[in-house]
Amino acid sequence: MCKPIVKWVGGKRQLLDELISLMPKKYNRYIEPFIGGGALFFELCPENALINDYNKELINLYRVVKNKPMELINDLKKHKNRSEYYYKIRALDRDEKKFEKLTYVERASRFIYLNKTGFNGLYRVNSKNQYNVPFGKYKNPKYCEPDNIMACSKLLQKTEIINGDFEIIKNKIKKGDFVYFDPPYVPLTATASFTGYTDKGFNEDMQFRLKELCDYIDSIGAYFMLSNSYCDFVLELYNVDNYAIHTVKAKRNINCNGNGRGEVKEVIITNY
Repeated sequence: MCKPIVKWVGGKRQLLDELISLMPKKYNRYIEPFIGGGALFFELCPENALINDYNKELINLYRVVKNKPMELINDLKKHKNRSEYYYKIRALDRDEKKFEKLTYVERASRFIYLNKTGFNGLYRVNSKNQYNVPFGKYKNPKYCEPDNIMACSKLLQKTEIINGDFEIIKNKIKKGDFVYFDPPYVPLTATASFTGYTDKGFNEDMQFRLKELCDYIDSIGAYFMLSNSYCDFVLELYNVDNYAIHTVKAKRNINCNGNGRGEVKEVIITNY
């Protein structure tokens, strides 16, 4: 049994039942080009999979979990849940030369530590690709979970891990494969926009490119399932005869004001 190694804004753990019920009954390879925290991937534990993300540090983490799990576990044990220590570790990417000297294991360890001790489980970088989430002030964050890291490492032995733009998967998709898309959502309001998971953001043009990739997947006889905001833009973009649009409700917690948290509509779109 595996569970996500990192927290991720917009993660799908609460929607797993709905997602699994809407998946095709049979498929060949499982492909997820916006892996993020990988809630569905780790729940399914697919025998043959491909995962990708644009976030280089996240992909480095998954490669380290796959290839050097014990070294990662040992390095995680050095971290401390203290504010001054957190900001010291966070600041490592302010000095490019110093950051480049970190080993792959040290970078992966830093990624998990900042994710589990930073505010609200956010991953956010500025225009210089520098991590800028404040300290979370959690009493006992679990950033070293050896059993789960080892279980995830076993799963990842059967998984191809790549890093790049989501369209990098296009030439790897075959008839009968299943692709799950969980991209950065279309913002519901100007102030609700959350596209800072990389330094490039995720704009309207990318949403159009994503739709074109979905059309390609459909044209070659493969399957796709896509999560996104319930809004006019998405509903109109995927208003295609053979696409099904399913509505679900999820609780989203990216607002720092607890009173602003609550259920919002989302869509799950499939071509089957």
